[in-house]
Amino acid sequence: MYLYSNSTIKVLLMSTLSQNLRKLRKTKGLSQEKLARLADVANNTIIKIESGKNNNPTLDTLKKIVKALDVSVDDLMK
Repeated sequence: MYLYSNSTIKVLLMSTLSQNLRKLRKTKGLSQEKLARLADVANNTIIKIESGKNNNPTLDTLKKIVKALDVSVDDLMK
């Protein structure tokens, strides 16, 4: 049995989010700038999430991104 602290779980989730966002964006053939425009978020938001520097994107931001990518939040987090 493994015991993880909340901060460890958060880092693992953010790493997954960052990697999946980049993978899904590239699979759709989108640049960071194009995804940001489609999702109506700042380009810097996409850059920071993908680089792991934004460790607390809002649910609203995530909803906009998944809508622009035509995927579910689960797809982004798995």
